Amino acid sequence: MELSEYVQKGFQMLADPGSFDSNAFTLLLRAAFQSLLDAQADEAVLDHPDLKHIDPVVLKHCHTAAATYILEAGKQRADKSTLSTYLEDCKFDRERIELFCTEYQNNKNTLEILLGSIGRSLPHITDVSWRLEYQIKTNQLHKMYRPAYLVTLNVENTDSRSHPEISFSCNMEQLQFAPIGQSKIKNMSLKISSLLSEVELNFQTGFSNIFK
Repeated sequence: MELSEYVQKGFQMLADPGSFDSNAFTLLLRAAFQSLLDAQADEAVLDHPDLKHIDPVVLKHCHTAAATYILEAGKQRADKSTLSTYLEDCKFDRERIELFCTEYQNNKNTLEILLGSIGRSLPHITDVSWRLEYQIKTNQLHKMYRPAYLVTLNVENTDSRSHPEISFSCNMEQLQFAPIGQSKIKNMSLKISSLLSEVELNFQTGFSNIFK
């Protein structure tokens, strides 16, 4: 199973008990499955209090790596032996390998149904729209002043000739890796940067007035 260097590095960090203790590892692994299999899941799956001590950049990197590997394993209909071999190469200990394989087996049927629904070819993006959202608190009421971009892709499915919409939330860094044409990304980024400066100023001014 060949995966990018980015995914491999994320997996190696996930295998390190110094970065993720047993509880944090279990939470992130289940969050990766949930984000793939639950259409209602969003970034809140990573807002668990027991994950707050982990650098958000590392957390998202490892979450992406785990989700990518899960999808790749599903595409190849990997068995336990194949899963274990790759996890051993990434320095996972026996306990984490067993937990990963158990979670994978529990979700395997749902994952294969999801992959099967995609069809033989990926949807073709025909247009994109977006709006800016400013998050000031998480579900656990932690203060977090950060922008999020709610993106909607208009796509065409060549297998079924349908035209569904795909919506997701991301930050600026993630937006750079979104499957959208580079000219559209550049245009969106310029608009977002100018809007973000205005939004941050308005929020700071608003909160200052409230607490005077």
